[in-house]
Amino acid sequence: MSGFSRDWLALREPFDRAARAASDAALAAWRPAGPLRVLDLGCGTGASLRALAPRLGGVQHWHLVDHDRALLDALPALLADWAAQEGLRLHTAPGLLQLEGPQLRVDIVRTQADLATQLDGLPFAGSALVTASALLDLVSDPWLAALVGHCRAARAAVCWALDVDGRIAWSAQDAGDAQVQAWFGAHQRRDKGFGPALGPTATARATALLQAAGYRTQVLASDWLVEAGRSARDDAMLQALLEGMARAATEQAPQAAATVQAWRARRAAPPPGSHLRVGHADLLAWPTP
Repeated sequence: MSGFSRDWLALREPFDRAARAASDAALAAWRPAGPLRVLDLGCGTGASLRALAPRLGGVQHWHLVDHDRALLDALPALLADWAAQEGLRLHTAPGLLQLEGPQLRVDIVRTQADLATQLDGLPFAGSALVTASALLDLVSDPWLAALVGHCRAARAAVCWALDVDGRIAWSAQDAGDAQVQAWFGAHQRRDKGFGPALGPTATARATALLQAAGYRTQVLASDWLVEAGRSARDDAMLQALLEGMARAATEQAPQAAATVQAWRARRAAPPPGSHLRVGHADLLAWPTP
């Protein structure tokens, strides 16, 4: 399974948080009474927990799963810093983390597992909600069908957020945009460890599978909007996205490396106020009676 660096996850988290606000609010409105069990797939550094747990409130049990032991090991320190900012307390014990605050208690268990090969062994049974962020666009159709099957068997609601949908729009056009984005889009469909990736078609395919499985679905846009000169974080994000697109395009079309690098050079110093919109979608789904 492909992984993500801790630095990249930290850089993108504020943009993710802003982008997914509407779907997080919709999920909070759904929240059933009583303790809530959540299975978080590809948890990274716990961004979905930080986004959702305070909104959901009450007693929650989160089972965080990732293949990267380093990211799982970083969670206590990251959660401690975040908890202090949010007015929460973090307690640690062997094998368990616990967040406490006004009208909130979250028990957290971490599991290292390769989602590509160990999906069947994960604790879907008893989970009321299965979450994932920026995961579906990496997976294959058969893997996604298996995931939907597990969720249906558990009668779990799902929140699958921040999957790319193929829309990339620069406020100022460049003659090389269309070709570089075509190579970038083709790269997104390459095998990321699960088989040929669904890439920008992931949300539509997941919606169809969930509806066929008897789910009620809702899809909400969750675009990144990154503006040059607005903040140091925006500028760093723009450069990271530019580097990532150029790298992927070059891997997809190595014979066009010079063309891609010329595009990258032209894009390297965007004028203040210009922006980049990267399209994402959030998929929420609930089992029907």
